[in-house]
Amino acid sequence: MASIESITLEVADPTAANRFYTAAFGLDTQIGLRASEAPTTGFRGFTLSLTVSQPATVNSLIDAALDAGATPLKPASKSLWGYGGVVQAPDGTIWKVATSAKKDTGPATRQIDEIVLLLGVADVAASKRFYVDQGLTVAKSFGRVYVEFAAASSPVKLALYRRRALAEDAGVSPDGIGSHQLMIGGDAGPFTDPDGFAWEAASPAPAP
Repeated sequence: MASIESITLEVADPTAANRFYTAAFGLDTQIGLRASEAPTTGFRGFTLSLTVSQPATVNSLIDAALDAGATPLKPASKSLWGYGGVVQAPDGTIWKVATSAKKDTGPATRQIDEIVLLLGVADVAASKRFYVDQGLTVAKSFGRVYVEFAAASSPVKLALYRRRALAEDAGVSPDGIGSHQLMIGGDAGPFTDPDGFAWEAASPAPAP
């Protein structure tokens, strides 16, 4: 079964970005960084979500991200599905930290249970068919609204969402042009999907 093996963010300053991700989320090995000056403006068409166990941990990670230089997009708050908030890293990547739990069961930690890459796509059904053809297995599907693929032993889960809805969830305008500033590594690559997201053959992420 095909899956994501690595995520590499293309940033202007990999050393600074590495400092941020280590301080904010403790992500020193899970996310690769690569120098890039490719032009990009506005929404890049994707978000990364960190799923955690309880609201206190959401607050802990978001506070650490803000202290490390992130910009708040949506303050952490309760919703029908749980509790979460959204920040934008100094390199421009949008991160959501969330939990399905509505009450704390213990002291705050920095434990991340799951990393989810959400791609904002023009046509969820068409992109779903494309990825199934590349060997990915659908785990959840809600018509033309949302699709989640099985992660197997992958460190990152892939999901598809309508671009406009994803931008609204992140608290930003859906408008944006230029590079996605993202490279996905996996055993299904290399290829480029219908929305321009590029995959490469999985390899160890380069050190910053």
